[in-house]
Amino acid sequence: MSGPFHPNDWVVYTREKHSLSPGPRAKNIAPSPHGELYSYEVDKYWIVREVRERDVLLETRKGKIHSVSLSDPRLRKANWWERLFMANRFPAKGAPQPNVRNASAA
Repeated sequence: MSGPFHPNDWVVYTREKHSLSPGPRAKNIAPSPHGELYSYEVDKYWIVREVRERDVLLETRKGKIHSVSLSDPRLRKANWWERLFMANRFPAKGAPQPNVRNASAA
């Protein structure tokens, strides 16, 4: 299989979130115009389970599956220091977990 991603690759997906109080891993924090909420980004550490023609199926540590476009700029391979220092944040390599629930990242 050719391409940038292969099954069992560790990847980082930058997800945009909105809440009253951003967590410690939040980055690019910006308040809403009236100050009630904050928008921010959080890096999610997922594993590639399947590569398709136009998208990739990613699994979270809790077993959720997300379908993300291969052209999504928020998706990238984990670099060496993330693989070394953040290894505990990634799902286990190998077979997917048995209780997989479907979700969509789009």
